[in-house]
Amino acid sequence: MALQQRHRILSHFPNVAYNIVAIGASAGGQKPIIEILSALPANFAAAIIVVQHMNPLYHSRLAHILSRYTALRVEQAKSGQIMRPGTVYTYVPDRHVVVDANGSLSLLESPKMNFVRPSVDKLFMSVGLNYGIRGIGVVLSGCGRDGALGVMAMKKYGGTTIAQDETTSGYFDMPSAAIDTGKVDFVLTPEAIANSLCSLVMMELVV
Repeated sequence: MALQQRHRILSHFPNVAYNIVAIGASAGGQKPIIEILSALPANFAAAIIVVQHMNPLYHSRLAHILSRYTALRVEQAKSGQIMRPGTVYTYVPDRHVVVDANGSLSLLESPKMNFVRPSVDKLFMSVGLNYGIRGIGVVLSGCGRDGALGVMAMKKYGGTTIAQDETTSGYFDMPSAAIDTGKVDFVLTPEAIANSLCSLVMMELVV
């Protein structure tokens, strides 16, 4: 019965090409996150998960901040929570955020990846494995290489990958590392990322 209920919740998803947009960022990432989310319509048909590297000792106010700039519903991720279309789920300090095949979120205390927790790689890998061609990964401004392995994992399973361009990135390390893998489909400004997400997600599914 519980599984049937989950499928009913996820039944909102099949009429769109993509179920999930995973966004990863670090230093300088909040501005492009806001720029992207503020440009998405209230009827955006995919769930969005945002991971940003922050001091694990600080309480995250990202959900509150983003809710002031977007028409989408914004809430901090919770373990066991079923994702819904048109909702933005933000990271929890010092926890990895991953998505499961049944549409639920999990918060993990497993070891750090790339010296960070939450890790963009960890999130992207789970999206690639469980959602394949229905997942989009977006790497925004940040230091280090987190997200590069995740981009490769998403492409392995047929997902779509996007990186922020150098001109608009406060810190280009993360987008550059992703681009260097050769597995990034688009290198765009935040404005263009938002436009692309609308075009991709709102497109009717043809498979």
